[in-house]
Amino acid sequence: MTVAPADGRRYAVLLALNDSEYARKAHGGYGNVFVGALRSGDAGETWDCFRVIDGEFPAPEDLPLYDGFVVSGSPHDAHGDGAPCWVRRLCLLLRTVHAMGKRVLGVCFGHQALCRALGGKVGRAPGGWVVGVKEVTFVKNVEGFEFLEEGVSSRRRSASIIEVHQDEVLEVPPGGRVLAYSDKTRVEMFAVGDNALGIQGHPEYTNDILLNLINRLVGTSTIDGCAGDDARRTTESGGPDREFWTGLCKGFLRGGGGPGAVAAAARTPVQEPAPELISCCHHVAFFPAVAAAPIGL
Repeated sequence: MTVAPADGRRYAVLLALNDSEYARKAHGGYGNVFVGALRSGDAGETWDCFRVIDGEFPAPEDLPLYDGFVVSGSPHDAHGDGAPCWVRRLCLLLRTVHAMGKRVLGVCFGHQALCRALGGKVGRAPGGWVVGVKEVTFVKNVEGFEFLEEGVSSRRRSASIIEVHQDEVLEVPPGGRVLAYSDKTRVEMFAVGDNALGIQGHPEYTNDILLNLINRLVGTSTIDGCAGDDARRTTESGGPDREFWTGLCKGFLRGGGGPGAVAAAARTPVQEPAPELISCCHHVAFFPAVAAAPIGL
């Protein structure tokens, strides 16, 4: 994909999954779901989508053209030594753009891949699958994180979000801070510096996407019928606080930084893309397309 310079802000969505039939019919694909949820009203804003699961990555020379990167969920996990080449290449890309000072937002699998890329630990969730609309609690001290300060106060310490995962962040990367947690997941959100943010849930998802995923999980016996019924019931109380979460993500991507943002930017030199991003390319390009699956989305 050739990327032309843009006058306004530019973002890349790194899609680590193939579209399900439902996502294609109802939303035109997951890329549209992300762009529709995170795009601002700025007419000069440009969004490019790359299907990294199929080996489509931004060219190293184009990385400086982007203000931020968003990593989607995936049917694959982000841990283990046997991860596909595209997962390893994605981790290298995330490490590179983080060092360049670019904004990086990871969602579900993307949250876990970002953690792994920056030196944290990811693995199977001790409590097994987490599926449904879940309440997430923010830590008491969010001072310095502008994208959180605007929405989190003494009157609001939690927000609901859609979750569909069996893996989680076990240890945040060096220098990382846990920003939110839940009764099932210790690290619902973390940040490293002012330009890396991971969210375990799905800010972009709507109830219809969740209900379709639940049906697929039950249909493939990934979760049992009782767990599916419990997950469906979580949607009956009004659904996720989607406007809150998408607003938080927009604030982060557009510059609502963390503590020490100016000092951190001054300390972080602009780096050339990691050479491994190029050397791994010939391996990734021949990975076959993976059929849409419900796991980890």
